[in-house]
Amino acid sequence: MTTLEIRDLRVTVEADDAPKEILRGVDLTIRSGETHAIMGPNGSGKSTLAYAVAGHPKYTVTGGQVLLDGEDVLAMGVDERAQAGLFLAMQYPVEVPGVTVSNFLRTAKTAVDGEAPKLRTWVKDVKGAMENLRMDASFAERNVNEGFSGGEKKRHEILQMELLQPKIAILDETDSGLDVDALKVVSEGVNRVKETTGLGVMLITHYTRILRYIQPDFVHVFVDGRVAESGGPDLADRLENEGYDRYLTAGV
Repeated sequence: MTTLEIRDLRVTVEADDAPKEILRGVDLTIRSGETHAIMGPNGSGKSTLAYAVAGHPKYTVTGGQVLLDGEDVLAMGVDERAQAGLFLAMQYPVEVPGVTVSNFLRTAKTAVDGEAPKLRTWVKDVKGAMENLRMDASFAERNVNEGFSGGEKKRHEILQMELLQPKIAILDETDSGLDVDALKVVSEGVNRVKETTGLGVMLITHYTRILRYIQPDFVHVFVDGRVAESGGPDLADRLENEGYDRYLTAGV
């Protein structure tokens, strides 16, 4: 059983030559096999949480703890966090010119596991994962995300997740820019990894449509850098009907 504990996390980012506090004391615990949906209006700190946990240098942690099975995540480098079992699927995956998908995936797998995968097994695993995500085999020889559509980039993110088999996956607006067909394929990929590995998921989203395909166990409403309310799947339904106005007008 893997547990990610976020305790009173406080994070700033440089803005107009002065630090601006984005996260103002976040508490969250995610365990193996659980899906936590993080919802909230623009600017509430959802993506900041994702990147701070992953170790993005733009964000400065000024207080609190992030523990993975009791180990101090904040003391780890970015590569060490990946090796420990954390995975981040970015809202806007970057292009990596000159590096093919196949080379990128094998290099990442080697870095995370500490040893290169056996070639015969690896080729079979990559082919099977790509077929599951309905990705043409030719993608393996294309440069990472170069010329990819939004849906292709997101499928590639889930392909990485399926092959790297992390313990906790942070999905930052994975549904952004996806049509219905791509959303279903990507969601199926997340569910498949969760069912086969016991993956814990932090799913960051504005909208409830992805929650029709990836069923959350818990829903957390983010407002002004804090968790304003937590609940079950019914909370997402309420947000769909009511929006976030009542949190904003309450000055949470």
